[in-house]
Amino acid sequence: MTENHVEPHTPSTPTPSAEPTIATVTFLRPNVLTPAPAPAPAGDDWSDLPDDSDPTVVVPPMPTVAPAIGPDDRTVVLETARIILDKTPAAEPVVRPGKVAGTLDLDDFDDAPLIPAWMYSAEGWAAWAGVFYRARRRDFRRWVRRQPTQHGHVRQFGRGTRRAHEWVVGFEGVRVQSAAHTAHVLTREARLAARHARFTPRILGSKKELAMKTAEKATKAAEEAVLLHKKAKKDRNRARNLRAGVVYGPPLSAIGTGYVMGGGLGLAAGLLSTFAGGAFVGRKPYDEEADWTSDWRSLGDGDRMTAPMLDQTFRAAKVIGSDETLGVVQMPMLDARGAWTAVLDLPPGVPAKKAIRATDELAAAFGVEEAQVSVAKRGRAGRIELYVARELPFTDKAAPGPLLALESPTNFWGRISIGPDVRGIHQTISVVERSGLIGGEPGAGKSASGNTILLAAALDPRVILWLADGKGGGDLEPYELLGERFEGDADPEVFSAMLDELLAVMKARYALLKKLGKRKVTEELADKYPELRQLLLWVDELMLYTTDDEFGKKIMRKLRNLVSRGRAAGIITFCATQKPGSDVVDTSLRDLLSIRWALRCTTPEASDTILGKGAAASGYSAKTIQSEMRGAGLLWAEGTNPTMVRADYYDDDQVATLIERATEWRRRAGTLPNGPVPLVDQLRAQGDDDALLLAAVLDVFAAHATEDGPAEWLPGQLLLDALKMLGHPVTAEKLGALVVRTDEEKTKRPWGEKKTRVTGYPLARVEAAATGRFGLTA
Repeated sequence: MTENHVEPHTPSTPTPSAEPTIATVTFLRPNVLTPAPAPAPAGDDWSDLPDDSDPTVVVPPMPTVAPAIGPDDRTVVLETARIILDKTPAAEPVVRPGKVAGTLDLDDFDDAPLIPAWMYSAEGWAAWAGVFYRARRRDFRRWVRRQPTQHGHVRQFGRGTRRAHEWVVGFEGVRVQSAAHTAHVLTREARLAARHARFTPRILGSKKELAMKTAEKATKAAEEAVLLHKKAKKDRNRARNLRAGVVYGPPLSAIGTGYVMGGGLGLAAGLLSTFAGGAFVGRKPYDEEADWTSDWRSLGDGDRMTAPMLDQTFRAAKVIGSDETLGVVQMPMLDARGAWTAVLDLPPGVPAKKAIRATDELAAAFGVEEAQVSVAKRGRAGRIELYVARELPFTDKAAPGPLLALESPTNFWGRISIGPDVRGIHQTISVVERSGLIGGEPGAGKSASGNTILLAAALDPRVILWLADGKGGGDLEPYELLGERFEGDADPEVFSAMLDELLAVMKARYALLKKLGKRKVTEELADKYPELRQLLLWVDELMLYTTDDEFGKKIMRKLRNLVSRGRAAGIITFCATQKPGSDVVDTSLRDLLSIRWALRCTTPEASDTILGKGAAASGYSAKTIQSEMRGAGLLWAEGTNPTMVRADYYDDDQVATLIERATEWRRRAGTLPNGPVPLVDQLRAQGDDDALLLAAVLDVFAAHATEDGPAEWLPGQLLLDALKMLGHPVTAEKLGALVVRTDEEKTKRPWGEKKTRVTGYPLARVEAAATGRFGLTA
């Protein structure tokens, strides 16, 4: 230890009266100056005596006040210690063995511990308390994260309780069960032997005696077996009671004694000690956790999704190697629908599409249906979002569609509601400058899916509807009055002519755009120029048109021209078919349809016809959709991958209600197409006397209509009287010449309450006479 000679110090100014702050004393070697001679030691020990080789130190002047806290804390501590030592009363110098007289060691303060500086201020205590709090908080968080693991205290206590109970139960139950089985068997045999001996006649002699001996022997064996069973039960109960006393006695005693001695606090202490003992017994985990009857646990068995389960599942599906693990970005958690979701990073070099293609294998490893597993790329190539539904999705009853709650027209220029996905998130798409294809096998819900788009277009009074129903007046019939063009007879020739007319409309639109100096139709232009309103061409059951021998190729060529060039002109084309084969939807046309909706298909090839070649190999196949998932399909409208979506469902009554609402809104907006003109109005428009007379005859038939519809037959005299009242003087001869009847139609029929037989005119004959003479349509 280095020693220093302290010279007397006389301050130049009075020392302030304030006591300096005490700090921890730390020795700091002073600067070495010029050497100086040292005094001789008092004793014989010259080991610490300075010689000529030792430098002499000079202590810097003593400050008058404690210096302020500066960057060098050691200097502050030293200077503060010197002030304290200077104010300490002088004491007789103590010469210790081996020390030079008159020297003082600043590090030598006997054995009294030094008090830290932070204990002398509230700020110091607060700082120390903050450090302690943060440390305890980190420990508590670490303890909480540890609980779900095998080494968590709750898991340890559970294992300890189970092990203790298993030790209490022991193995004596096996002996009791064996003895009970033996006793039951021998008792049954003894009962049968006794019955046989009792019913054996005595006249048989030896047989009776032999049966009695057999019965006695069987009875004795049964009694011995019963005694052995009772003894085994007694031994089992005695052993179990003894072990139960050893296991459950101390915890119950601790809890009871603690409650009696300390009340609630003692009860808590007893419970805590019991918990600690159980955790100590179960501190070592089992080699096979949770279930000894099965080596594989899965979500289908009701297990929780954990990181080890994910690694095990992805290895079983051959997505990752046996020595690779997944990076868990978002820990597995349950959503409000009871489904498991997690965000995972695949090992380096493993793309997301490999996991997407292995959806079937992942579902098998999870123990669920393939439709319950959804894998999607999340942000980058190696990150996926995993979603596993608790039950098969889209099997519950569909909720009412959002269009029913509308109080004003829709905006077909905006986003259209399609339906919820497997997560319950409602999906919407935009059809502006786009075209689409909907396909699937019969019964997959194609018509209900198409209603989501058709109804949205019908409820926008600005949209022009051109409809072609390849089924021949089936699903599109309710929309007939709203369509400016409607082909409902499934006639390829009429549909081909309809496409020619539409191509002419497209050409006229482009001419107007060129005149206006615009490249494409926008919502502002459509509102300003009615000729540029959005036009939706909906083709139902495309197969009937495109497979026609005479017009099929022409229709395909015209559709391709319309889809490729009509988008900028505000013409949107949607095609639907039940048989999406390559002969129905040519790839040159399919590739132009940007919105594709694949409902349930029977083969992956049929699904690829809609979604595109290679979609099924990439993990997106409509063949995986179950038959119970009515209306569900893979929608590829926006984004890089298809999404499983269930279309909003509207039943026939709801569709009729919405169409009535659309009709009223279109009538107010003045965009309701002119529907079929009744035959009566067509006759009046002719201006001919005979036409007006036939119109009056039809009015008489309408006046005698019943709940079942218009009258099908009326007496001739009744017609003559009604026509005269309407101001049409006509004779029976003139009416008969105007409406020529056959001999069968002239046959008398009963009429009135008295059922008087009279001649008359059928309604069908009157309509035929009107249409045949003037070339009209009924």
